[in-house]
Amino acid sequence: MSFNIALSGVSAAQKDLDVTANNIANVNTVGFKESRAEFGDVYAASLLSGGKTKVGDGVLTQDVAQQFSQGSLQFTNTALDLAITGNGFFATVPERSSRDFSFTRAGQFKLDSDNFVVNSSGDNLLGFPVNPDGTSASVALSTTVPVRIPDSSGSPQATTETRPRFNLPAGADSKDITLFSPTDPNTYNAATSITIYDSLGDNHEMTYYFMKDSTAVNEWVVVTYVDNQPIDTVDSTTNTVPGPGGPNEAGTATGNAINGFRMEFSSGGDFIGIRDAANNPQVTGDIVSEPLGNPPLTNGSDVTQTITTNFSLDPALATPDEPTQFASNFEVTSLEQDGLPVGRLTGIDIGPDGLVRATFSNGTSEPIVRVALVRFANEQGLTQQSNTQWKESILSGEALAGEATTGTFGEINSSALEQANVNLTTELIDLIIAQRNFQANSRALEVNNQLNQTILNIR
Repeated sequence: MSFNIALSGVSAAQKDLDVTANNIANVNTVGFKESRAEFGDVYAASLLSGGKTKVGDGVLTQDVAQQFSQGSLQFTNTALDLAITGNGFFATVPERSSRDFSFTRAGQFKLDSDNFVVNSSGDNLLGFPVNPDGTSASVALSTTVPVRIPDSSGSPQATTETRPRFNLPAGADSKDITLFSPTDPNTYNAATSITIYDSLGDNHEMTYYFMKDSTAVNEWVVVTYVDNQPIDTVDSTTNTVPGPGGPNEAGTATGNAINGFRMEFSSGGDFIGIRDAANNPQVTGDIVSEPLGNPPLTNGSDVTQTITTNFSLDPALATPDEPTQFASNFEVTSLEQDGLPVGRLTGIDIGPDGLVRATFSNGTSEPIVRVALVRFANEQGLTQQSNTQWKESILSGEALAGEATTGTFGEINSSALEQANVNLTTELIDLIIAQRNFQANSRALEVNNQLNQTILNIR
């Protein structure tokens, strides 16, 4: 009996050595969770045996339990390196259409040839589809999709509003607006241009020409051109073309309504507003452009595009933000517009909540997907696979998916990796203890063998 007891001790010590050696071997494995060998004594007794005198029957390895404590973070320069702080696992599948889920804490992800996010084994990372505002469309594991970084360009945005801010010189010479010609600088006092964008993201040059009216005090006529084509502008209140006279690039008066609008200033140089066709001041400082049409839009873009020129005439503002007419030179202080050209992908940002957002060169960004996290009622019940991956089992309970930073789920750290939670100092000490245990049980075997030999030598 003592021979079997010592033999079970040797076996247990060998198991402890194996577990410790495996922990040490994986000290640099990202996402690795150390194991611990758990033992129990063996005590067999019959109903009528003497329990007070019964000797144990040795030791038995009960479990090699994974320890899911948090590993330290190692920060990197790669946005697709992900680490979980707190509870949760990444979900992966071997094929994009597969539902054979695996779960891991190793976040060494990269792009494959089709721009899908995969780990070192080629398994696809899963995420939740998101709405345009970044909210998740669903948080069920069955609705997850492989995470893919788009290779398309950022969508353009047609200009709908411009916000020019400038000072017009109060001492400028008056001009005969009936003689206006954009090719003759002598027919206008000042001009400024701003780049606008059509529905296809193509850029166009929008130019404002300013003429001090010779027929009225402190009034200026503004004519708008896009790509050297005149654009009719209408007052946002009356929808009529204000102002007398007419455009004449040849320099001869025609008497047609000029394709522009009038700006009125006070004697103190403050902007009063826009005058309509009846020469009545308007309460708004907005001028709405008629559809740009063709020309200048000749590239197949939306010819019904309209642009609002916003002068922000708001008496409630503590500091007025509007054009002025002071006794100084013509000066443009701001030229803003809300259009955007086509953008190329410039970067990927992954937030603590797992939201993957693509940024483009035109200054826009859009949410793509949200990295899914999965938790289990009993993590130690997971079935261990190779490559620091686990599978769901009966003991672990059902996989529960959710968003990072919600409920009991941890947060996702981009440009970081979770190191193995192995304490090398502790493992080396455990290695020494297991070695001594092995030696002691081996000695017990040797002594037991000597006793048996002595018995065999009795004559």
